[in-house]
Amino acid sequence: MQSADIQSQRAGSPLKTARGYVAFQPRLLPPELRFTLPLVCRLSEADRALSELAGVGRTLPNPHLLIRPFARREAVLSSRIEGTQASLSDLLFFEAAPARATPAPDVREVANYVRALDHGLARLSELPVSLRLLREMHALLLDGVRGQAQTPGEFRCSQNWIGRPGCTLSDAAYVPPPVPEMDDALGALERYLHEASDLPPLVRLALIHYQFEAIHPFLDGNGRIGRLLIVLLLCIDRLLPQPLLYLSAFFERHREEYYERLLGVSFRGEWEEWVDFFLRAVAAQARDAVRRSDRLLALWREYRERLQAERAGSLALRLVDTVFAEPAVSNPHLAKAFAATPAGVQRCIDKLTAASILREVTGGRRNRFYVADEILRILEEPEP
Repeated sequence: MQSADIQSQRAGSPLKTARGYVAFQPRLLPPELRFTLPLVCRLSEADRALSELAGVGRTLPNPHLLIRPFARREAVLSSRIEGTQASLSDLLFFEAAPARATPAPDVREVANYVRALDHGLARLSELPVSLRLLREMHALLLDGVRGQAQTPGEFRCSQNWIGRPGCTLSDAAYVPPPVPEMDDALGALERYLHEASDLPPLVRLALIHYQFEAIHPFLDGNGRIGRLLIVLLLCIDRLLPQPLLYLSAFFERHREEYYERLLGVSFRGEWEEWVDFFLRAVAAQARDAVRRSDRLLALWREYRERLQAERAGSLALRLVDTVFAEPAVSNPHLAKAFAATPAGVQRCIDKLTAASILREVTGGRRNRFYVADEILRILEEPEP
């Protein structure tokens, strides 16, 4: 990276280091933004879509019907931006029987994303969104996977950079601030997280996501932690009653533009263009989440009505709820979760299989797995 790459200093300035390379030093938040009419309209559109999704979250008969499957879809797509190839089915099979076989490294990475997300959401009841919480999540994210040698749970103590394989600091696409300046920038970002703001919450969230990515405080996993930060802030700022909005699907679908908009802020001061892109993501993913939620809830009601008409027992109805949260299941996993006998659980599984709600996929007599195909189809289908 060269000083000439930074054509505007609205977002930050070039920093010539003692070692001779140039890094980017982000300015403090918030910047002065130009709220043009198109940007205001984009904000209104995102707010409306988010409000509709919030309404879905408030009326859920059981929040776990959507929270768990949506979170796992997010884990797959956020990790895919970083190059993993695991599918949602891969993740669900691993979670249904984690001790059955050694998972592929990509599956373990995606499972760690879920662990980090679950940990972050659980900790919000006792800890604010903070640098400490981000470090805790980072430790889980890199536990036992690619990147585990990159100081999991700790901010970097050396310079990192972004660029093609084999590039140096001088020809890197982007060089975040050196460690001393990084520490200062992180402290300022944490203070901004806790300050009152007159900015619209979604705009503020866009600024925070950019700033974290510009600081790039970890040696690995910055993108995933930055996207997890969005989820935490949506919940802590009470923009949603449940964690139902995830932006990774939009970022993955528009990956080149995602990175170009972030660099556009750093190099050309294009704050408004980045905020517009972020708000587009919010509106698109909120509408998509509402569509999937409506279809999943309609399917849930259909399944329950079908079983009630057949006078299935309460355990079978509990199993219906479970397969929406976990669309891949096994008898031992369910017996432990329900504190029920394997024989009783198997009778319920057989009822759902006969009702075409579950399908056995192994073809064997032992260690069998069952999949809820219609649920998976709704979760995995590409967006229009």
